[in-house]
Amino acid sequence: MFRHSTRTLMVGLCALAVAVAAPATPALAGGPQPAPHTAGRALNTQTFADVTTAMKGEAYAYAAYNLFAAEADRQGLPAVAGLFRSTAQTELNEHLREAAALAGTVGSNAANLRQAINGETYEHQVMYRSFAERARADGDLAAAKLFSEIAADEGRHRDAFRAALTAVTAGRSTVPAPPKADMVPVPAGTAKVKAARTKANLDTALHGEALAHAKYMLFAAYARQSGNTALARLWEGTAKVELQEHLAGEAVLAGLVHTTKTNLRTAVTGEHNEATTVYPQFAQRATAVGDTAAARYFRNTAADEAKHAAAVQKALNQLR
Repeated sequence: MFRHSTRTLMVGLCALAVAVAAPATPALAGGPQPAPHTAGRALNTQTFADVTTAMKGEAYAYAAYNLFAAEADRQGLPAVAGLFRSTAQTELNEHLREAAALAGTVGSNAANLRQAINGETYEHQVMYRSFAERARADGDLAAAKLFSEIAADEGRHRDAFRAALTAVTAGRSTVPAPPKADMVPVPAGTAKVKAARTKANLDTALHGEALAHAKYMLFAAYARQSGNTALARLWEGTAKVELQEHLAGEAVLAGLVHTTKTNLRTAVTGEHNEATTVYPQFAQRATAVGDTAAARYFRNTAADEAKHAAAVQKALNQLR
């Protein structure tokens, strides 16, 4: 993961990083589905913030590494592509899932929908509209157009989740059909925006879309386990839009993907920083306040990131 790499990646504005009532231990599709619990509420405030930061970074790493894998495929480097994809799966299916369990991110179907409605409303009414206005004022017209389009999409997502909530809580309607994603390819390239604040807003948006995708997949797994397959399909379809359309479009404008050598260097820097600085600091803080489970998670994740750094460095050395 490279949330704290030399390329500063903002995470503070993501509206979906809020705690929900009646949380439950999350699991991704295909994994075990534990019953609801309230573990997230027992965490110290700082520990909870650190766990939430970890979730954002792991979600972003999953998305970015899959884009890096696609570029490695285009360059005829299947082994590197496989490394990126396997690392991405660890970030999502182990690191993020474990952090989400600690934070109590997933709740009942109704609670998950309310959480998503709040996030989508903020992105529709506030975040993306303000990003569009600022990009337009700075002359970044392509970014302004994309932000406006995503704002409209998030409004439609909110409305679909509202209808689903009515179906879940009152049984007066059916769960809407899932949206279809218009997949956006993300080739290697430079940033297509010029203003510093547009670049910063793209970073924030990228993190928000990555986290939304990851959380919606967790919500989908819970919905499917609870027997609501229509809701699970709605979550999964929306998650694809967030990842394959919104995040991908933002990644093109941000110039997120470069040559495979550069992508590997970026990954090495980030994984090393996570292993030696970020997660050890999180573990130290959690230990100091008695959050032993969180401290153990941070230590274990740091060890994983060290292995990732070594594997990615080896792949980079073989390309030189």
